[in-house]
Amino acid sequence: MKYLITGGCGFTGSNFAEKLLERGEKVVLLDNLSRRGAVANLIYLQKKYPQVDFIHADVRADFDKIIYLMEQVDAVYHLAGQVAVTTSYKFPKEDFEINALGTFHVLEAIRRSKRRPIIIFSSTNKVYGGMTDVKIVKKGKRYIYKDLPQGIPENRLLDFHSPYGCSKGVADQYVRDFSRMYGIRSVVMRQSCIYGKRQFGIEDQGWVAWFTIAANMDRPLTIYGDGMQVRDVLYVEDLFRAWDMATKKIEKTSGKIYNIGGGPDNSLSLLELITLLENYLGKKIKYSFDEWRPGDQPVYISDISKARKELGWKPKITPEEGVKRMTGWIVENSELIKEQLGR
Repeated sequence: MKYLITGGCGFTGSNFAEKLLERGEKVVLLDNLSRRGAVANLIYLQKKYPQVDFIHADVRADFDKIIYLMEQVDAVYHLAGQVAVTTSYKFPKEDFEINALGTFHVLEAIRRSKRRPIIIFSSTNKVYGGMTDVKIVKKGKRYIYKDLPQGIPENRLLDFHSPYGCSKGVADQYVRDFSRMYGIRSVVMRQSCIYGKRQFGIEDQGWVAWFTIAANMDRPLTIYGDGMQVRDVLYVEDLFRAWDMATKKIEKTSGKIYNIGGGPDNSLSLLELITLLENYLGKKIKYSFDEWRPGDQPVYISDISKARKELGWKPKITPEEGVKRMTGWIVENSELIKEQLGR
């Protein structure tokens, strides 16, 4: 098979590309290289895998290039996107154009193509909104759902909250409906907190990586809220297994939506992550508190039972092991990270 990864030089894109290249697949990366770390990731891949193809393009503007590529590939992993909620507040038009219009361009190019490649779409749990009706209780130093021990299921009412939630939600539903209306083989992955190596996390996005980077570099670390917020976390390699399984079982998965996250057994509060990092880095981490950010959920846990049942998938890498691996990579690559994020 030949694979196209949009946003292929980003965190998940570059990691997935490496996995595919390691097993001898043909891979095309499409990226506009606007995100911090993207150029570094591209250089890394091209040096290690000279056979990788790279197309410098933007899903918003380069529709002709996208149309051409859809006749060349068998599967598309659409990862290109604006990924920060806070950025979407400041620049809602740009957020819409990247996430909604960009996704429409990819889908329309597939619809017009003779090859009709598979598309796996990287969606988000933010399509469920603030979920203010879900009861939350405190348990120790973390929040938990009172009545949803397995987490939020896929049939949860959609309630897009924030421009980011709206733009990703639009894309999420377009991907699903193009399968219904045009027979495109598509799978929507509503992903929770993904983390791992080669993630140049910042305060607004990629919180596990950002906490680790800030702690390692002794940068100011702010907790918005009380630190007991909980997220299910998923190490990036477990995400790839889900994508791979969905692709291989496309006759069964086409047109479907799956929650892909750590689930109830793989979750961390902000304060719990700091404790892990203190153990791995061997030092006390300084941090301060500030007001809760708008729309921040006290808890988000994905119910991943559908993926477990239909794909035979479940996370294999625990938060303890995953954070340890990521911490090791960040420590080893401190100079590279400083160059990308600014000293």
